[in-house]
Parts: sequence; C-alpha cells; structure tokens
Amino acid sequence: MSWAETGVGVLANQSVPGPGYGPRGLELMRAGVSAPQALQRLLADDEQREVRQLALVDRYGRVAAHTGARCIRQAGHLVADGVSAQANIMEGSTVPAAMLDAYSSAEGDLADRLLAALGAAEAEGGDLRGRQSAALRVVASRANGQAATESVFDLRVEDDPDPVSELARLVGVRRAYRRVDAGDELAASGNFEAAFAEYTAAHESQPQNAELAFWRGVALASRGREEEARRLLHAAYQDHEGWRELLRRLPAAGLFPEDPALLDRLV
Repeated sequence: MSWAETGVGVLANQSVPGPGYGPRGLELMRAGVSAPQALQRLLADDEQREVRQLALVDRYGRVAAHTGARCIRQAGHLVADGVSAQANIMEGSTVPAAMLDAYSSAEGDLADRLLAALGAAEAEGGDLRGRQSAALRVVASRANGQAATESVFDLRVEDDPDPVSELARLVGVRRAYRRVDAGDELAASGNFEAAFAEYTAAHESQPQNAELAFWRGVALASRGREEEARRLLHAAYQDHEGWRELLRRLPAAGLFPEDPALLDRLV
C-alpha cells in the first residue's frame, strides 16, 4: 500500500500493513517531522513491528526504511539519496539492489525511472509467487491548489499476467490524455493552433486509441484539412458510433465550427 501527498512526502507499507501507517506517516511529515523520525514514531507504537516493511521519503528527500525480522524471506531494502527500494517474499535477495541500480541509471522522468526499477525487479526473479499486480503513484513536488495536476500518476493493475508491462502501457495512455486535457483548455480559449499541436502529439503517441484519433480529427477539420480529418474520424466511428453524435454536439460547446455542411460531410 502506498500514500503520497504533494509537498509532504510518500510512504509505502507492505508485508503485513501497519494500521494507520499511511495517514499517520503523512501527518507527521506534514508537521515537519523528518522521514527517519516519523519511522521511529510509527514503529515505537507498534508491537507487531517485526512483521512490517515500510519506507518513507519526506519533502526534502530524506529517506527511512524498515524490514522487520519476521517478514517472509527473502526480504530486505536498500536506500539512497531520495529513494528506497524494498521487497519481501522475493525469489532472491538481490531484487532491491537491482531495483536501485535500474532506478539510478534510467533516463526520463520519475515515472520512467520507477518503471525501470519494477522491470529490473522482475528480471531479477521478482516475487516468489509470480506476477499479479503493479502500481505507480507520482505527485507533484509543490502544491498548486489544483488536485488534477498535483496527482501526476495514480495507476494500479490488478490480477494481470504481465502487470508491469500493462502499467507501462497505462503510463503512456495517461501521458497522452494529459496532452488532450491541455488541448481542450486551449481549444476552449480559441487557440486552435496550439490545441492542434497537443491533439496531434497525443494521437501519435497512441495511434490505436479511438478518442485520440477523434480529437485530432476534430482539430484537423477545424483547420480546413477535411480529408485528413475524415480518415481519423471514421476510425473513431468504427470503434463506437457515439463519436459520430459527439461531433454533432461540439459546435454548441464552441469546440467546432458552426458549419452544418461540413458536419454532414464528416458524420
């Protein structure tokens, strides 16, 4: 289980999850308690600390981790600057080291580095029980009062034969939809040129996605590129007929030209 709060810190609790560890850990770090101090307080109040595994990173990158002596082997953790890698019921004891090495050497943003760590864990043998679930949470480093942008990724895959690969796919989809969200804001303000660039980038990153094809088609049609738009819109229609009716509704929302003839040709 994991908890994260923008501008406060993150906490991951596994093996036998401690009661209230997540909310209490965030509350302590929110109050300015460092990750090591928060860990000490959580464990001090818990008579079952030896079956717990948890790690905390506070807003300043200070890290603390604990693997109880009664966690099912192989169990362990490694920490570095701003990061902790921990695991239990591992096939082998080298999983945390492989995770930390992959995280440290990976390129890209935080989500890319976390995915690299998960992939390295699997390559090293991973969970003794096989594969079933994976999750990824990333929050912004600073609060801005907008929950939608403070939660960068909050994804979970349950009961899947290849959860890390599915998680990576969902990260790509989420990135694309963030660009669509940006495009929607730009289109609503009348900046169709910039909206078109966002819709295009989103669709090119996920070319099989019907919704992304639709919005790129809308942007193309709004720019007078009707033939290109028709190809993309019809790809969306083949996925679901509802896209055809949605196009008819866009002019009233100010998201498509008031041009009945153009609408008729496209739907």
